[in-house]
Amino acid sequence: MLIVDAGPLYAAAARSDRNHRRSVELLSAAPRPILVPALVVTEVAYLLADRIGTHAEVAFSRSIADGELVVEPVLDSEWGRVAELTEQYLDLPLGIVDASVVVLAERHGAEVVATLDRRHFATIRPRHVPSLTLVP
Repeated sequence: MLIVDAGPLYAAAARSDRNHRRSVELLSAAPRPILVPALVVTEVAYLLADRIGTHAEVAFSRSIADGELVVEPVLDSEWGRVAELTEQYLDLPLGIVDASVVVLAERHGAEVVATLDRRHFATIRPRHVPSLTLVP
């Protein structure tokens, strides 16, 4: 299992992105399932449509429809934790999208998160491990 933030998903689609190759390699070789928080889906869809075009957004939605990516919502019981993390890391600022990635990792006991946002995720201390292992 791999939990993915927006950065690698966008970079994998954006051939001119400096992280394109390593993001494609990571996602291609990642253990399944690849879990994507629902809030990340919204962020990626916006970035793809705005920066690359609607064809990239359609391809992204197809990868979800085909089961390559598994979208998971924030559960009602987890919104308090999202708010707690967002408040705890106001100085970053963390934001609810990144907090939802951490909450999903906590829910599944996942230690590895795919992100290009090392500044935020290296700082966060999840409940289930001392720190997250960040890839690529």
